[in-house]
Amino acid sequence: MNVLFLSAFGLTLFQGPPMIYRFAVLQDRSIPNSPGETRIAKYCRKVTIVWVLFFVFNGSVALLTILSGSDALWSVYNGGVSYILIGILFAGEYIIRKKVQKNMPKAISLSEFNSKSREPSTVICYDGAWSDNAHKTWGDFLESTAVLRRKIESTGGDKWLLHSEDCWYFFLAFTALLQCKKEVLLTANTSPDYLAEIKGDVPFLADQVFAGMENTFHIPSLLSEKGETVPAGEIPTINSEESFVVFWTSGTTGRPKAIRQRLKEFESDNNNILIKWGEEFFSRKLCSTVDQHHIYGFLFSILLPFTAGTPFRRKMIKVPEEFEKFSDSEYLIITVPAFLKRAVEIETPLSLKLKSPYIIASGGFLFPDVAAKTNAVFGCWPLEFYGSTETSGVAWRQQSNGIDWIPFGNAELSVNEDSCLVIRSDFIKGSEAFETADLVKMLPNGHFILMGRLDSVVKIEGKRISLPEVENRIMESGLASDVCVISLEDKRQYLAAAIVFNEKGREKFAGLEKHEINTFWHEYLSRFFENLVVPKRWRFPETLPVDAQGKKKKEDIELLFS
Repeated sequence: MNVLFLSAFGLTLFQGPPMIYRFAVLQDRSIPNSPGETRIAKYCRKVTIVWVLFFVFNGSVALLTILSGSDALWSVYNGGVSYILIGILFAGEYIIRKKVQKNMPKAISLSEFNSKSREPSTVICYDGAWSDNAHKTWGDFLESTAVLRRKIESTGGDKWLLHSEDCWYFFLAFTALLQCKKEVLLTANTSPDYLAEIKGDVPFLADQVFAGMENTFHIPSLLSEKGETVPAGEIPTINSEESFVVFWTSGTTGRPKAIRQRLKEFESDNNNILIKWGEEFFSRKLCSTVDQHHIYGFLFSILLPFTAGTPFRRKMIKVPEEFEKFSDSEYLIITVPAFLKRAVEIETPLSLKLKSPYIIASGGFLFPDVAAKTNAVFGCWPLEFYGSTETSGVAWRQQSNGIDWIPFGNAELSVNEDSCLVIRSDFIKGSEAFETADLVKMLPNGHFILMGRLDSVVKIEGKRISLPEVENRIMESGLASDVCVISLEDKRQYLAAAIVFNEKGREKFAGLEKHEINTFWHEYLSRFFENLVVPKRWRFPETLPVDAQGKKKKEDIELLFS
């Protein structure tokens, strides 16, 4: 029997999944594809190894009792002691399992939490560095959302506008609004004209004071008003299918555009991320350089850490130098390519003492050389995500493994007649496909390579020209840290290039006249393109104008040439 069990349990260690994991799944069908699956599988593998060792020990002792020739010894051990040992092992494992389950990280989404989902002392948010002990807890969260709910309910209105630079205030207000069954409108742009255009007569929650703006409520002031504590049993539930979030975005045009999404799709996206990378969220403290009023910042800087029970930083990191004081814990960094580019190319190198950082980047194109420099400076290759406000997450990559993108399992991808990516995903409400403006090259293994955008392909004298292709050639020179090529038109249409030099480029062109620099680039690109494609006008700024997400604005780039 020991040999039989040893063979059965031992083989599963090599041909997986381990035997104990199989037993666990039979008991709890929710384990596969759950955020805690990795940790559960590791624990079950350890238990399986313990049983394998026990069968080796038990079988060996049983064999010795046979070889001893003593019937009494054989009877006592095989008829009594071995069963007692099995019982002790069962009981010991049960006690340990309960302790492990108690300490096992739990993924609790915004639509599933209740007052007892976490211990009152559990840290939700922190300020400064983790060791500064400026923490906000689960108890603070329950109390503060109750205060905000009372104000929201007494004010009324079906829709509320929300803007808060403080992530803690933002999350409190966002949760309270959904608990009151309000549609939440998010805007990163708080310029007076923009707010006047999108606000209308809806109530406005903010952590700043906007003079002359009616029906506006100051979150810190509301929270300073003490009231009766709402009993835990009366906390309203949030219906993810009926809770809507509207992202007001101006894109590259500057005109307001509303994109309406359900909480349900966001939480599906969260679950997908935690299944694959949950260990990084469960074991770290999160800090972000991304605005939470955009979908990427909202998902990764607010909603995901709450679901994973990961403490998130109260204030957004504004400059790379802030990382120099993060030596007290292991951090998960949420950022954008533009921020990483600044971080790895600043004149004074960072003196980082980060403990095993993990970096997630999205919201733009990360050049391969910046990805490599990030690894050199921070000690890790960024994990990149591809998606949009309309589609949420679509694919991921780490450039240590190549530049191709790996689609998520739920994303069904195809290409339309313009070679643009078409996406079907359960992160998109409804069954309709979403056609992007991203030009892609599909690979035989199902991966894809981004080739630029449809609006980055222009026609000059009937010839189709890919602007990213020209930009890539300029970057390949090794003299530029950033570039943007645009199409301009006077009496005829032509290309213009704005190039930001790196240190090598600055050294090469130091002291040269502008026409000499122009000539160099014209001759360099003439090696790859016909004269029609080579830019006719050049600018060499210190930096390129970008928005908060690091995206270049065409109108601002054009101003460089006016």
